[in-house]
Amino acid sequence: MNQPIHTPAPLPGDHGSATGTADRAAVRDRAEAVLRELAGPAARLREDQWLAIEALVVDRRRALVVQRTGWGKSAVYFIATALLRSAGAGPTVIVSPLLALMRNQVESAGRAGIHARTINSANPEEWEGIQAEVAAGTVDILLVSPERLNNPDFRDQVLPKLAASTGLLVVDEAHCISDWGHDFRPDYRRLRTMLADLAPGVPVLATTATANARVTEDVADQLGTGAADGRALVLRGPLDRESLSLAVLQLSDPAHRLAWLADHLDELPGSGIIYTLTVAAAEEVTEFLRGRGFPVASYSGRTEDAERRTAEADLLANRVKALVATSALGMGFDKPDLGFVVHLGSPGSPIAYYQQVGRAGRGVDRAEVLLLPGREDEAIWRYFASLGFPPEEQVRRTLEALAEAGRPLSTAALETRVDLRRARLETMLKVLDVDGAVRRVRGGWLATGEPWVYDGPRYAKVARARADEQQAMREYASGQRCRMEFLRLQLDDEEAAPCGRCDVCAGPRHEAGVSDEALAAARAALGRPGVSFEPRRLWPTGMDALGVALKGKIPADEQAQTGRALGRLSDIGWGGRLRAMLGEGAPDAAVPKDVLDALVTVLSDWARGPGGWAGAEPDTARPVGVVAMASATRPALISSLAEQIARIGRLPLLGRIEYLHGEPPAGARSNSAQRLKSLSGALLVPPPLAAALAELDGPVLLVDDLVDSGWTVTVATRLLRQHGAKGVLPLVLAVQA
Repeated sequence: MNQPIHTPAPLPGDHGSATGTADRAAVRDRAEAVLRELAGPAARLREDQWLAIEALVVDRRRALVVQRTGWGKSAVYFIATALLRSAGAGPTVIVSPLLALMRNQVESAGRAGIHARTINSANPEEWEGIQAEVAAGTVDILLVSPERLNNPDFRDQVLPKLAASTGLLVVDEAHCISDWGHDFRPDYRRLRTMLADLAPGVPVLATTATANARVTEDVADQLGTGAADGRALVLRGPLDRESLSLAVLQLSDPAHRLAWLADHLDELPGSGIIYTLTVAAAEEVTEFLRGRGFPVASYSGRTEDAERRTAEADLLANRVKALVATSALGMGFDKPDLGFVVHLGSPGSPIAYYQQVGRAGRGVDRAEVLLLPGREDEAIWRYFASLGFPPEEQVRRTLEALAEAGRPLSTAALETRVDLRRARLETMLKVLDVDGAVRRVRGGWLATGEPWVYDGPRYAKVARARADEQQAMREYASGQRCRMEFLRLQLDDEEAAPCGRCDVCAGPRHEAGVSDEALAAARAALGRPGVSFEPRRLWPTGMDALGVALKGKIPADEQAQTGRALGRLSDIGWGGRLRAMLGEGAPDAAVPKDVLDALVTVLSDWARGPGGWAGAEPDTARPVGVVAMASATRPALISSLAEQIARIGRLPLLGRIEYLHGEPPAGARSNSAQRLKSLSGALLVPPPLAAALAELDGPVLLVDDLVDSGWTVTVATRLLRQHGAKGVLPLVLAVQA
């Protein structure tokens, strides 16, 4: 190590050799000494910490440690690294899922005098130098993201060298390996290949705080891959967190939940995390709380890396009261004095919930944990449930497409052959890669030709397990059983017992009432209509394979301008109202007055805001007419909306873009390529509308109900521009994201 904690003598015994009781005692003494350097002179190893270190350092075994957050799992691998490195072992490789977790681990290692480096998506410019440091032996710990394991260059060039030289492999947040777990990540399954390729006698440690018995068994089974005896030592402890005081507060609607935060956030101890279920909600809550004078920051998958770093540093230094975060901050963020975790909306799994609330109370005697569930949570659960493993027909079609191509196909190219959205397609390909049916290479994916079996019964069981988890969360929120005991039982903790601290055991601690002033402010914030959305600027790749001659950048004179919507379906404000109007089975009716009034406000703000219509260029000047989109599912809604907007704006209603055959095209429409293929040639501008467009000297409002992929608006805009429209300003009720 660059700055060793101390300089211990070589470890007793050879790699893999039996070690006597006296020698084991000597190793424990040295492990205790390293711990004192790490955590202070009063620190002592827990018995299971020692058992894990002994298994790794003395017996060179594989071990799975399932222990509560704050128990000291990182101390196990830091101490094991120090001891193994002192004996001449190669660097420790830690597979870690999140950037926040990696940064915490690098900083913690540095404080211990352990030189740690990380290879992840945020530092590609450093990869070459880091790999050189690893080769030179100056790196004690290398942290890599699971996604790196399946990068072709890393997998083929770097991973074999790491597997040959690694002194200890650590799999952090190991529940991600199991598709039974609440946060399955296919890239983690690539670890099975690395495990099988490790040199004999290389110890392996997997750690997690959130694994029930089924996940523990699955992870332990995979951990045994390539091991001499095929078995892994499992060390599982009680999962009670004595510092956490759990509570649930039922409030009537999103406005009351926001108002409660505004009234009571200052009463919560220290600084903490406010979790939301969607990115849109995180941004809405952040904006509202900032408007109420609270120092808060948003943290989600949409947040740029530099902003994430700043937000993490501000929370660690207590410069903000809270991070308003999605599950992007779900694992590993290390702030021992975190005083509270509030969930604005209920996660779909009690295990995921326990993992997130485990961020709090690690270094304080008491931390507040509060769940504010909402009726809209179930719609979000249904959306995430829809992203499960695809049906066998779609999987087989993907394998056939790769086999027929006989060359690597990119994900974009596969979208022209398979009716799956990009994210779902990529997840499926990663699973197929781990199963050996496909292989990721430079340029895309190849079929291996290896036989592959669709494990339908297992996928169905996993789906049922997800449904059971959702039911458990309903019971947690509404039940009268000790909250901590309930969560521990969900994790199959055999020592679960009433905690005596939660609102069931000790009585309610939080009043449900909110002030009139805060409620009015929350309603105003949530009722504020209007979001913008960007039009498509590029055609999908590979459309020529589908017989559509569109590629590259969409010409500027065929593009729409930035559009406006009343809200997002995922908003905590207008989202619920819009989901009720546009959801499956919703009746088709004239636009309600409150929705129309809100859209008029959107138009007014659009006209007066930045880039508004006054004095603008011809293509973004004040609209001179209204065009409606045809609809098979909501014709009355869209027609009435276009008519009312035209009436209120004193604009001519020019007509409607129609479907060529009177109804939307049937067939594939999940991803961009398939959706564009289905729309190509399917829309038309009727002659009266074409004649009206030719007479106008300004842009038109294009009115529709919902923007999902954005291709309907894009294709309709292209047609309108080709028929003489000087510009197109899309106005819709909702955007999907």
